[in-house]
Amino acid sequence: MTPRDAADDNGSRWSDLDRPPLNAAALRRGLVREGGLYSGIEVVRRTGSTNSDLVARADAREADEGAVLVAEEQSAGRGRLDRRWTAPPRSGLFFSVLLRPAEVPVARWGWLPLLTGVAVATGLSRAAGVDTALKWPNDLLVTVDGEERKAGGILAERAGEDGVVVGVGINVSLRAEELPVPQAGSLALAGARTTDRDPLLRAVLRSLEEWYGRWREAAGDPGASGLQDTYAAGCATLGRTVRAELPGDRSLVGEAVALDGDGRLVIATEEGVQQPVGAGDIVHLRPA
Repeated sequence: MTPRDAADDNGSRWSDLDRPPLNAAALRRGLVREGGLYSGIEVVRRTGSTNSDLVARADAREADEGAVLVAEEQSAGRGRLDRRWTAPPRSGLFFSVLLRPAEVPVARWGWLPLLTGVAVATGLSRAAGVDTALKWPNDLLVTVDGEERKAGGILAERAGEDGVVVGVGINVSLRAEELPVPQAGSLALAGARTTDRDPLLRAVLRSLEEWYGRWREAAGDPGASGLQDTYAAGCATLGRTVRAELPGDRSLVGEAVALDGDGRLVIATEEGVQQPVGAGDIVHLRPA
């Protein structure tokens, strides 16, 4: 699907006045600066997946590091395990960023989705005043009516030999009747002080720039950059009894006790074995 620029919406962009469109020119003025991370910001009205689009551009060497692609609506947004992510137009933030961390050993690139999670949670806390938590490895949780709900997700994909595209999807103004599943949430339902996507997106992108710069200066060292401790402090998975659904139809049940130096979740089983998990679906079995 070819992305359509947000300015080409011929009036229908105002079909929901509670959800005004983003202003790409204003975002560029506020975020693109000499010496900064962001090289360009494009807002499209609708596309299949911002991640797929930006990976294709990166593969073709048509995008520089710091390119940001934002969609007002995604028809084929994807999460981990190829799960679909859909939401009404302009009800959330759906964007991808191209990163090329040349100073960081490839072995440490696995920290990028966790870094993005920290940046998103930090930015939303500042701008929306919502308490957020991170579910390892890539979910953003909020509390709605005393219940933990998923309000966002992160997907990182390799782009060529030297790049990674990190994609973020956040439910911002979704109402209860619009949720894709009852277990989902949104910033609005969690009591956010604003659902204006412009300041929210600016806050998240500034936070990502700050954390990425800190991590890159430390050559990707999660300890020296403060990333490992910060992620652990905001991770709702640690200290919980969890079930890890692993590749090959295997599962592992135990307490999530730590995050190791590679960003893997360490699970302590009843047999006293501590096993690091680098990939898999995590189910929280016991409330915090």
